[in-house]
Amino acid sequence: MLRRIRRSVGRTGVCYDNAMAESFFSAIKNEWLHRFVFTTRAKARRQVIRSIEGFYNHRRLHSALGYRTPMEVLEEFLKSEQPHRLRP
Repeated sequence: MLRRIRRSVGRTGVCYDNAMAESFFSAIKNEWLHRFVFTTRAKARRQVIRSIEGFYNHRRLHSALGYRTPMEVLEEFLKSEQPHRLRP
């Protein structure tokens, strides 16, 4: 993980403590999961992974990222960082 990312645990029932995670899961549910009927939990899990890896991170434009994809932002960040500041 990158050093500037830290885990945060908010208070129960206060959505503002975890707004980014709430927004992420809302997008996954509304844009993908509610469009399908899954016969097993495993099939639902595979679809969520496909949605995140194939669309959400690589093709979906995010207004909070200046209408860029998360991968574009990550690539830009990695290019700007000095090699000694990155963890393996």
